[in-house]
Amino acid sequence: MPKKGIQMPHTFVIIFGVVVLAAVMTYLIPMGVFETEEVTYDNQGQEDTRTVLMPETFEYETDAAGEPAREGVSLFEPFGEAGFLNYMFEGLVSGDKWGSAVGVVAFILIIGGAFGIIMRTKAIDQGILAVIDKTKGREALIIPVMFFFFSLGGAVFGMGEEAIAFAIILIPLVIALGYDAITGVMITYVATQVGFATSWMNPFGVAIAQGVADVPVLSGAPFRIFMWAVFTAVGIIYTMWYASKVKRDPSESYSPNANAYFRKHNSVQDINGKFTVGDSLVVLTLVLGIGWIIWGVVQEAYYIPEIATQFFTIGLVAGVIGVIFKLNNMTINDMAESFGEGAQQLLPAALVVGMAKGIVIILGGDDPGAASVLNTILYTAGGLVDNLPEVVSASFILFFQSAINFFVVSGSGQAALTMPLIAPLADIAGVTRQVAVLGFQLGDGLTNMIVPTSAALMGTLGAARIGWGTWFRFIIKFQLLMFGLALVFIIGAVLINLS
Repeated sequence: MPKKGIQMPHTFVIIFGVVVLAAVMTYLIPMGVFETEEVTYDNQGQEDTRTVLMPETFEYETDAAGEPAREGVSLFEPFGEAGFLNYMFEGLVSGDKWGSAVGVVAFILIIGGAFGIIMRTKAIDQGILAVIDKTKGREALIIPVMFFFFSLGGAVFGMGEEAIAFAIILIPLVIALGYDAITGVMITYVATQVGFATSWMNPFGVAIAQGVADVPVLSGAPFRIFMWAVFTAVGIIYTMWYASKVKRDPSESYSPNANAYFRKHNSVQDINGKFTVGDSLVVLTLVLGIGWIIWGVVQEAYYIPEIATQFFTIGLVAGVIGVIFKLNNMTINDMAESFGEGAQQLLPAALVVGMAKGIVIILGGDDPGAASVLNTILYTAGGLVDNLPEVVSASFILFFQSAINFFVVSGSGQAALTMPLIAPLADIAGVTRQVAVLGFQLGDGLTNMIVPTSAALMGTLGAARIGWGTWFRFIIKFQLLMFGLALVFIIGAVLINLS
């Protein structure tokens, strides 16, 4: 029985509302601009460079009368310019293959297509049957083990978008074991973000933030490792508590519609239960492919273009195996059709990525060197830190980064945009830069679990068949718990003068 309460609006409606708010802000808040500079820092023996803003150079863009300019966004703009009604198209085509919108959209669609082929072979369903048979009486162990490893992946190499693929595999499994789709998202995507937020070595978050803030890269590791262990343990306990409630009483689930969908479309009762050589080869392809991806990310710094191609290769090889071994009577045409169907299933999530980027475009973009409303918001909020007591200033950094993460979800992008502003202000407020970095990483990582502008979150929810409104109703309690824990560690870091 579905949970009762106020029906949340569709994700598209929520984002459109934020776009309207952003458009109104362009009429009320003047545009500002920073000068930028290149900073170089040592990252584990490698020299990295980032373009960052110079806080002391902020100035308002002025109009013909010399007053701060409040241009306001127009309703429509031709010739590729940004107007209110252009937000979706401009958002979808922004960026490049390395990220932002267009690269992430392609990544999500390719993953969906690749796993459409893999799931068409039914080898994963056969594997689910085998797992169920092997884990009878020990099903609950899957939750802590998976949560631990995904959290570790987030902490060590910044795992995020990759969780979409794992959710496609694990959600049918946990549902077959008597849990629900929410549990599947918790042990995959949410676990990665718990690890990402509390990492001691994540190359896309804490390492860049420390380098930009002129803090020795990977310093403060013992404190962060302890923090990661505590957050991961709390995440496991919370997930097991919720999952056990659902197993005892399925009406306690927040995702009844998603559960029903997977029971209908991925029903293990519809297959013969024989784990054949062909099934084994598909699963082996998937395992080896995942190993290839992890190696590429850790050793070769592979990112969205390479990972997307790796998943496509896995899907292609699995499809060829399916055709050769006639898995589920699969043909070459079935490969093509299942690729299209798989991509179609994640199309709404891909559209959300473009819509979310449209919010930033309406505000003038996230380039500190170009006049925008977002720059003014950054400068104004950052200036509040130096007028507060140490503990309050450190806590403010956490909330400030959480709010900015709604607009700039990329950990590396947010570090380059905000740390040059926050680090010197933290000095004035008497807060160490190490604590400022801590506030950054916790604010950035933890809100990735809830903001609808996160491509990885929306991709995972799309794979799980869960609407963002449904997800919000569930995750808000866990989010508040995580924030409370984050404040404890922030205050503790200030008291021990973490540096």
